[in-house]
Amino acid sequence: MFVCLGNICRSPTAHGVFRSRVEQRGLAHLIEIDSAGTAGYHIGNPPDHRAVATARQRGYDLSDLRARQAISADFDHYDYIIAMDKENLSELKSICPPHFKGYLGLFLDLAELDVCEVPDPYYGGPAGFDHVLDLVEAASEALLDRIDKELN
Repeated sequence: MFVCLGNICRSPTAHGVFRSRVEQRGLAHLIEIDSAGTAGYHIGNPPDHRAVATARQRGYDLSDLRARQAISADFDHYDYIIAMDKENLSELKSICPPHFKGYLGLFLDLAELDVCEVPDPYYGGPAGFDHVLDLVEAASEALLDRIDKELN
């Protein structure tokens, strides 16, 4: 599960990109994907129109996604709880049950990149959404490679 603050920019972008990669590898029947926010600002809303447009330009569909808030029960359902930045990781740690044995960490820590956080593009221009997509595509490949190894 991918998590950012409001669940309308970064985490739905990661959700859509990762879903596409999973489908391309024929693993959709084995991997469940979701996204959520640490705050409830946008519950029920679709992703930001700029995130949707930028993703669509690269062939990703985010139109079916709706924002929701992460809850402690998510830790009982998902093996990977992935934060986009350190602030959201801290929020997730505060609701993580002590028995959780999965991966709780930063998305970009899974890829060999020069940055560790996916920046929030909300208050910036179109280039920020493209940059987020670049980072998410790289990290999605790394995450899927890791999960694929675990499955085999």
